[in-house]
Amino acid sequence: MSALLAAPLAIAPIARAAEEEFDPNTVTPGVWGFIITFGVMVAVTLLVIDMTRRIRRTNYRAEVREELAREMAEAAQAEAGRSGPDGPAPTSDAAGTAADGGRAQPGASDDGATPTR
Repeated sequence: MSALLAAPLAIAPIARAAEEEFDPNTVTPGVWGFIITFGVMVAVTLLVIDMTRRIRRTNYRAEVREELAREMAEAAQAEAGRSGPDGPAPTSDAAGTAADGGRAQPGASDDGATPTR
């Protein structure tokens, strides 16, 4: 039991010596602390730049998808409007007569391609 009581007395001079050596006003992180802090700052800056790029790219792709969907819907609506309620638009048959009884233009084709001679 006496050893347990003597232990704090034996440690007290070591603790006092450590307190005397440590002066909180003169302790600094030093060059290595600056280098590590600077490295962390550079890494975080690069991560933020990369994240910003990825968010912009994602937003741009979403805008393009919305625009394409809108254009496809407009094209489908125009196609439905062109065919009308009575059926598809009149086309010409092999004899060159239009389905509505008129004459088709010579050399005109339904696919919009230029006629060959």
